[in-house]
Amino acid sequence: MAEIQTIAPVRHGWQGEVEIPGDKSISHRSVMFAGLGNTPVHIRNFLHAADCLSTVGVMRALGVDVEFLNEHELIVTGKGLYGLREPMTVLDAGNSGTTLRLMMGVLAPQPFLSTFCGDASLTRRPMARVLLPLSQMGAKIYGRNANKNLPLTIVPTAEKLRGIRYESPVASAQVKSAILLAGLYADAPTTVTESYVSRDHTEQMLAGFGVHLERTGTSVTVFPVEEGSYRAPDEITVPGDISSAAYFLVAGTIIKGSRLLLKNVGINPTRTGILDVLTEMGADIRLQNERTSGGERVADIIVASASLRGISFGAEIMPRLIDEIPVIAVAALFAEGDTVITGAGELRVKETDRLHAIAEEFQKLAPGSVEEQEDGLIIHGKTEIRQAQVSSWGDHRMAMSLAVLGAAAEGVRIEEPDSVNISYPRFFSEMECLSKGGSL
Repeated sequence: MAEIQTIAPVRHGWQGEVEIPGDKSISHRSVMFAGLGNTPVHIRNFLHAADCLSTVGVMRALGVDVEFLNEHELIVTGKGLYGLREPMTVLDAGNSGTTLRLMMGVLAPQPFLSTFCGDASLTRRPMARVLLPLSQMGAKIYGRNANKNLPLTIVPTAEKLRGIRYESPVASAQVKSAILLAGLYADAPTTVTESYVSRDHTEQMLAGFGVHLERTGTSVTVFPVEEGSYRAPDEITVPGDISSAAYFLVAGTIIKGSRLLLKNVGINPTRTGILDVLTEMGADIRLQNERTSGGERVADIIVASASLRGISFGAEIMPRLIDEIPVIAVAALFAEGDTVITGAGELRVKETDRLHAIAEEFQKLAPGSVEEQEDGLIIHGKTEIRQAQVSSWGDHRMAMSLAVLGAAAEGVRIEEPDSVNISYPRFFSEMECLSKGGSL
């Protein structure tokens, strides 16, 4: 891919269909959880992107058989819940926080040593939030910077992990999932309580593997699994990723004359904050063909161009749309009035400090449009937008959001565009196809 990606302005709207690629969160989990079973699992619509391939690499290093039938279909056969083997080398999580944090939960109870590394971005991201509860369960995990950062080594323990009741200071699906996965091997039930319910793909999928879980309010409890009672399904079909659909939801709204049909999008209620926010802003979004696949709700989504208004939203909805804040900020630039985002401090510890990155790069395109706050942003809508060269900060969600902004305005030149390979390798080619009047 070019070192700089040039996005031309779209003058005649986008019309057509987009087949949304597989959900990244569910693709990760499908490989991990199938790898803990002992029968073949046929996974369809797998997201063939760098982050998910990091999970594949880690599971293979632990003795799991992963066979790709084609780019988006694979068969995973594990050695059973207690059959993982000690890796011969350091486990590389790449850029993937999901791979690292969830696998910390899987590997904490194992009777062997494992060490993780990752890329420069992941090495800076905070791991103490997972290490602390796992340590309370009896895990022994050691890392750089007082056990806060990679590289991390997980040392086997002589006794079973303890079931605990943990009140998480952050509503994070990765933290919750790590604890629940360690809880599969614990000596008693393990409960995680959050301030708000984070995405629940782990709970949904574990239930499909025969795991006993119970939810009460914002708490979820997992019960230890005895050998032989963990049962892998024959097939898992991964729904389209609403986080990837978000770019087309916003583009279809703010690019005049557009009408798009987004196919096969997962609409799990813990992930649909983007739909709620855009609808409140005045977007024209309709769901059709709603159905359930593998315990997950799925629909086709129609979006058409519409006039938007600024709104305010905060912490209570943040777990349901945290990854979509950069592209929601793009929508806010085209809205009438101000959009105020609060409770988004978690964005400072993503692949980059996304609050700061949004403020820096948006100012290049629309000077005076963004005020950076400690835990959020104030975005002034209808600020004049010009063409400029911007940086993705090596962050896939920044790159795609800036591309949508440029397409809807006067064009943009994006540095480090290959960051999109983390979650959506075909993104720029699909944008180009729509700009030429094609469907995908």
